Amino acid sequence: MSTATEPTRTPDATTPTASGFRRVGRPVEGEATILVPELQALLTDLHRLFEPARRQRLAARVARQAEFDAGMLPDFRADTRAIREGDWTVAPIPAALQDRRVEITGPVDPKMVINALNSGANCFMADFEDSNAPSFANQITGQRALRDAVDGILTFTAPETGKRYALDPASKTVLIVRPRGWHLDEVHVTVDGQPMGGGLFDLATFAFHNAKTLAWRERGPYFYLPKMECMEEARLWDEVMAFLEVRLNLPVGTMKATVLIETLPAVFEMHEILHALRGRIVGLNCGRWDYIFSWLKTLRRHADKVLPERGQVTMAQPFLKAYSELLIQTCHRRGAHAMGGMAAQIPIKGDDEANALAMQRVRADKLREVTAGHDGTWVAHPALIPIAREVFDAHMPTKHQHHVKREDVQVTRDDLLKPSLGTITRAGFDNNVDVCVRYMAAWLAGSGCVPIHHLMEDAATAEISRTQLWRWLHHPQIAAKNGVPAEPLHLDDGTPVDWALFERALINLPSVIGDRRAITGGERLDAAIALLDRLTHADTLEAFLTSAAYPQLVDSDARGA
Repeated sequence: MSTATEPTRTPDATTPTASGFRRVGRPVEGEATILVPELQALLTDLHRLFEPARRQRLAARVARQAEFDAGMLPDFRADTRAIREGDWTVAPIPAALQDRRVEITGPVDPKMVINALNSGANCFMADFEDSNAPSFANQITGQRALRDAVDGILTFTAPETGKRYALDPASKTVLIVRPRGWHLDEVHVTVDGQPMGGGLFDLATFAFHNAKTLAWRERGPYFYLPKMECMEEARLWDEVMAFLEVRLNLPVGTMKATVLIETLPAVFEMHEILHALRGRIVGLNCGRWDYIFSWLKTLRRHADKVLPERGQVTMAQPFLKAYSELLIQTCHRRGAHAMGGMAAQIPIKGDDEANALAMQRVRADKLREVTAGHDGTWVAHPALIPIAREVFDAHMPTKHQHHVKREDVQVTRDDLLKPSLGTITRAGFDNNVDVCVRYMAAWLAGSGCVPIHHLMEDAATAEISRTQLWRWLHHPQIAAKNGVPAEPLHLDDGTPVDWALFERALINLPSVIGDRRAITGGERLDAAIALLDRLTHADTLEAFLTSAAYPQLVDSDARGA
């Protein structure tokens, strides 16, 4: 580490005035200290340079999905065979990211940031995406919290208890930030009348305020990049970070990235994604929940691609085992980390037997990951860190497992596309409805991560439930278009999975929930029910729940609700 004086907080980012920049909506607390004129100018230039390419990539997604809807299946690209077969590796991984055996993830509110950085995990993924409801207040609060965390001055006092939280100066946990994906807008900030890309706003704002400090400490800035579908999207991120390095006077390659492989198209382009980011990428991550959601969404018009209820779609299923092992093989061939997925369980208070069973499931999941060759794993709660660390320490004495090449893995396209066997139970169907509504209500109220039935639910897990409902209920129409007898699916007790079943579940849900004041976002319960009803009945599956619900969140911002 350099012994020079630590740089000042304000980066050198002198640019022309941001004449096209506009902040839309009600002011939120603290935004003036974040959206300073120099940042506004940087965001303006960033948007003008990269927004056309972002829109082009999103249009390419739509076009490719239309091909899948027409019967085509995802596959490995013929035009990139040389990349997959070539002998190359990614750039060396920095010392701070060599050992990532246990990572904790969560939203960017001050309390979570403090607890995560004090947790003892190797890394903390501060999430502006799936575990964050992107009200502008949440975005600004998150950016302020991370800036203060980098400065070591972040504190929080819980209003309900008066308990004070503060960063442990001895914390060694490495901060990694996940911006929003390419598909999400930030409508509260426009340039030349267009909303900014949410991911561009998140990444650039964090980098502007923190990159120089983190680079001086040799601790970043580091990012998790979500929801990518192809190498061209990865290349666009690389271009964005290269631009920011120049503007912020950082050495080339300072910004490092880990990419979440959480879409079905992306699993066929893992070598290509690594190659597109080879100067700054350090690993790929098995974003298992979003991957299941994407599998369902991508193959939504294929009558033979139906999955059983959510609880039966485990990593032991052949198509998910193939995905995980192919990722390990790919990463280790290229000198990159292969990160495992999220354990969604959380401690269960007041029921020792149920809690022991939940922790047993966590332990088994982490044992599966480390023995398969993963270099690290995710947890959603600090209490799970000791379990994950114990398992990885016992089976991974080195900082990582790049030496585990998994040359035994032979994965074909069909292996990745073959659905798992299983059933749909009434409890499983009703649970999907219940989870969707509870999560949507919480999200609309500003909470992007919420415990439901002893699991930590975020947008990814809620999306599985939503997409399964749509897929099951629209199966007769899909089957008919595929030349298959247009009969509804059935529960394991013979009950048809039809609209009557769905409507009964929706009608009964308020009484099942009981006192809505006892759940997060209970005041938005009716809006959540209406939203799920609309999205499920729609002839076309909405690409993302968060995109569909975002206007309501924005409306709440505008009303100060």
